[in-house]
Formats: sequence, structure tokens, C-alpha cells
Amino acid sequence: MKVAIAGAGKVGRSIARELIANNHEVLLLDKNAAKAKQGAVSGAAVLVADACEISALDEAGLPSCQVVVAATGDDKVNLVVSLLAKTEYGVPRVVARVNHPKNEWLFDDSWGVDVAVSTPRMLSALVEEAVTVGDLVRLMTFRQGDANLVELTLSPESRVVGNRVDTVVWPMDTALVAIVRGGRVITPTPDDTLEAGDELLFVSAEDQEEALENLLAD
Repeated sequence: MKVAIAGAGKVGRSIARELIANNHEVLLLDKNAAKAKQGAVSGAAVLVADACEISALDEAGLPSCQVVVAATGDDKVNLVVSLLAKTEYGVPRVVARVNHPKNEWLFDDSWGVDVAVSTPRMLSALVEEAVTVGDLVRLMTFRQGDANLVELTLSPESRVVGNRVDTVVWPMDTALVAIVRGGRVITPTPDDTLEAGDELLFVSAEDQEEALENLLAD
């Protein structure tokens, strides 16, 4: 998979390293030559260019990219890059970094954003996830389909504890995608039994979250 990352700062470079480790082809773009220097990330191609300019995106070969990541420290730049990637080049997947929570509402499909990643929101969600048992915690929002990645840690009193996965009638537009148990990540099968302390990860439509929380309640 070919991925173009706008922004060669710490965030962009970290993303590039992870993707390269997973055998993806990565191009880093940044107008700051000090950041976008050859060898900034081993294995990544580097282009010194303004990612908000069509000529730079042409040079980057965006039509051949499967994913564009707008990872600069400027929300305005990330929005412009996302919009150009989606509308001018038809990039299938656009992921954008949200630097300031007050701007999060802008990062949707009208600006070409498929997935918005808000670091402050994710950190607060992880704090909640670490200390909360029995309450649904939203970890991430997927802009396409109005679905969210949500987590709930089962309390011993939950009515589904001891039930097999295939006997639980989940709300519509809701999928159990993983069970985290004792440091292990389990891909759910119909025969798995839910246990107290299980961290359950769901992809769920936003309007089904209340029903899901009620189902898993004490």
C-alpha cells in the first residue's frame, strides 16, 4: 500500500516508521527542508513541498496513493490537504490529525476526511477507559457511516457475564470486534464465553450506543 503523509514532524515521522515496519510504501511531504530531509525516516521517500499546492501533490503522485495522512501541526493545512486528496485525486482513504479539539467538528466528509484522529480526545478516552468499569467509553469516531469504536469493561454484575457470544442479542448496527482479557487480544467466536473484567471493543452506530450500554449493564 502506498501512503502519503503530509507533515514530517514527530507525528508524521512516527507514523511513517510504523507503516514502513509493516511493509508499506511511504512518502513524507513537508515544506520545511529541515524536517523533510533525506534519511529523516529510513525507507521513506521524502519531498520538500507545500502539501496545500496542487503542483506538489502532482509531484507526490497522489493518484497512486491508497491512503493520505494529513499529520501537520496546523488544522487548516490538514483540512486543505484532506479536501484536495479526496476531491482532486479521489484518494480512497484520508486520515487527518486534529490538533485543537475546538476544530474537531470541521473534520468530516465535507472536507474529505474519512477518519479524524484527535489526540486530546484519544488521551481523555484512554484515561476514562483505564478507570471506568461498566460504562461505555468512545475511543474513536469513523466519519463514514456515523460509527464509533467504543469500549466497555464488564463488571462482575453485568447480565451478560457467563453467556456465550452467540447467545447475546446485540443491538442492530453493532459488532463485537475484540475481547481483551488478561493481556490477550481475542477475536470473538460464537463459542467464547464473556467473563467479568473483559474489555469489549465494538464498532457501533452512534444511535445504538445507549442500547448497547443498557444491554451490558449491571
